[in-house]
Amino acid sequence: MDFKRNYFELFGLPEAFELDLKALSARYQALQKTLHPDRFAGASERERRISLQQAAQVNTAFQTLRDPLARARYLLELQGVSSNNEATTIRDPEFLEQQMALREELAEIRLSDDPVTALTAFMKQLDQSVKGCIEQLRESFARADEIAPAQARMIVHQLQFLYRLRQEAEALEEELT
Repeated sequence: MDFKRNYFELFGLPEAFELDLKALSARYQALQKTLHPDRFAGASERERRISLQQAAQVNTAFQTLRDPLARARYLLELQGVSSNNEATTIRDPEFLEQQMALREELAEIRLSDDPVTALTAFMKQLDQSVKGCIEQLRESFARADEIAPAQARMIVHQLQFLYRLRQEAEALEEELT
């Protein structure tokens, strides 16, 4: 296995945001069958080490490609666009307002008469926002113009925020139940 191949090449998939997740999963299973370290138990130390490295790379690649946020960040990285600059979202006042409103809404859920119902509604709202961002990413990566990568980077930052907020909501859910 060539460690220099990107994750899409590793799985024999097109370098695109839109992926056939069933094909990804099938190729992952096939690669794991051939590379799993247990198959190399009787091999030399070097072969066992290489098998372990290859299996780890396949796992990392699979985890990256199956998650829309990680896949978008990886695609941007392949295009030479950094998606780690959190300061980018500060330039979008509308999104900043949305962040503050959502954080305020989550904080107020604890004080509501029925926090479990309020939290359920809040999480449904978050899920809809996540789906909207993923659809925007599909559209952005499908375009081949100059502004598409910058737009995708902004959407990635929005999606990162929504993922973190979802984790906070899940923590609150555990606390309430």
